[in-house]
Amino acid sequence: MTSITESNRAIVTGIMEALSRGERQPFADAMADDFTWNMIGTTAWSGKYRGKADVRQRLFTPLFAQFGSHYTNTPKRILADGDFVVVESWGNVTTKLGKRYCNTYCLVIRMHEGKMAELTEYLDTELVTSALEPPAWAKTA
Repeated sequence: MTSITESNRAIVTGIMEALSRGERQPFADAMADDFTWNMIGTTAWSGKYRGKADVRQRLFTPLFAQFGSHYTNTPKRILADGDFVVVESWGNVTTKLGKRYCNTYCLVIRMHEGKMAELTEYLDTELVTSALEPPAWAKTA
């Protein structure tokens, strides 16, 4: 019998393996409808994104619109304990303005019934500020 820890680790490992190949759909499919993304820091991108639709509209759409090359995110380490899975990973992409955006991440993911319920993203916020343009919604806020 598979434990909840093993099951959650396997789900997140599959998601991260897909991201390392540039496949984003498994990540999107694994988000619960009421998924919450917490981005640390005080950048224009930082804050809480509540609900799968909000994450897609306010985070993913403006972020991926800036990318000029194929985005990948490769895991280095995946640790799991019950409902929590922690991923250390590296992203790799070049923006349309020619800036390298190769961030280092620590993702703390809370799982619930086989779906990602919440993610807290720890990253190099200085790189966010220097490589990415603020999202349009942040410029008017």
